[in-house]
Amino acid sequence: MSDSGMVVVYPKRRNIELVMLIFAMVIGVGGYLLSELNMFGQIPSNWWLVTLIWFGIGIGAHIAVRIRLPYADPLLLPIVILLNGIGLAMIHRIDKVPLPERPATTGANTQLILTLIAVILFVLVVTLLRDYRPLQGYTYVLFLAGVVLLLMPLMPIIGVSEYGARIWIRVGPVSFQPAEVAKIVLVIAFASYLVEKKEVLALAGRRILGIDLPRGRDLGPIAIMWAIAMVIIIFEKDLGTAMLFFGIFVAMLYIATARPGWPILGLIALGVGAVGAWMAFGHVQIRVNAWLDPFSNFDQNRQIINAQFGFAWGGILGTGWGLGRPGLTTFASSDMIAAAIGEELGTAGLMAVIMLYGILVARGLRIALGAKEPFGKLLAGGLSFVFALQVFAIIGGVTRLLPLTGLTTPFMSKGGSSLIANWIIIGLLLVISHQVRKPVASSTTEPEAAMSAMTTQLIRRSA
Repeated sequence: MSDSGMVVVYPKRRNIELVMLIFAMVIGVGGYLLSELNMFGQIPSNWWLVTLIWFGIGIGAHIAVRIRLPYADPLLLPIVILLNGIGLAMIHRIDKVPLPERPATTGANTQLILTLIAVILFVLVVTLLRDYRPLQGYTYVLFLAGVVLLLMPLMPIIGVSEYGARIWIRVGPVSFQPAEVAKIVLVIAFASYLVEKKEVLALAGRRILGIDLPRGRDLGPIAIMWAIAMVIIIFEKDLGTAMLFFGIFVAMLYIATARPGWPILGLIALGVGAVGAWMAFGHVQIRVNAWLDPFSNFDQNRQIINAQFGFAWGGILGTGWGLGRPGLTTFASSDMIAAAIGEELGTAGLMAVIMLYGILVARGLRIALGAKEPFGKLLAGGLSFVFALQVFAIIGGVTRLLPLTGLTTPFMSKGGSSLIANWIIIGLLLVISHQVRKPVASSTTEPEAAMSAMTTQLIRRSA
């Protein structure tokens, strides 16, 4: 509602969403077909089935949003489908070219099935979650559940170590990363807690260099998150997850209090912890050395070196779909998919992908700005920062802006845990945006409403 008392009505924009969605799905299918043409000189016989399944997934998600959330943001779903489709096409392209140390695989087929599962869960979220605000009532239960999920890989029997990091749990044939679920649970818990405590946390303490730092008595929450981050670095050997969760909490603290002292304090704490971890633990030293001087140990740093060669070969415009050799980089379909995109779509293509993530985060923050109550603002802002920090950490690591972490590139990397969690986050953002954009009952009196309607008619006639 505007200051004049008139109701601001947002257009639904569902038809625009559908047009952009079709365009996004065509790009994904185009990458798949171009890869096949460039690698084998022909289109696969089952191309129509793959296209039908992909369009069915996208249209099904759109129908759910159109029916259940007609006023939701129209850009989020097309952007996510575009990123997901590019990722599927690139995974398929890498699968199709076997290497001596790696036979041809069917990871893209599995990823397509996981995408279908993720979209089904997305549909359940947008259909069943009629209002996000009741989530505010479970602050400490959700926080405890999130911490348990983060530390679950340390449990015996179900916790497993892979490639030097202990971030997975396995129950029978099923394995997943509980931290992906934890990031949703903890963001909700953080938002709920900060709504309750923001007045206290916003109180200024000592002033240093013109900046009001927090009071010492209010440092408990950030100290707890710092300690959890250190446990993850030390025992799970997962630098990326520690950075992500601590960064999300500090960002949400700043959103809630508008005090620059909190992010400054958070950066100092993270820097102290990172330096201490580098001095004390060999796995952190390996990551830092690979960042600063990868050619000092070619065998150990082969992954990041091959990624840089791929970027150099791709240049500005790339080699083209199916014409590079991204499979030479270890984990090209998962951790290093940004390097594969940079090689075959070039620096321009990678920058376009980064811009898509930027628009996704910007739309999420716009939802936060438009929310009518503090919990919605913090929840939308926190979920948006999940994408911002995760993309910054992983693409920064692939391009050697930062030490490489084990995070995934949202919606693009191969793996079900991340894909499903990120689709659920998009569902939550759409639910919040629908609440923000839908019409509300006017508080004006009947004479005021009649006068407003008469004024509108006169303006239209004079125009």
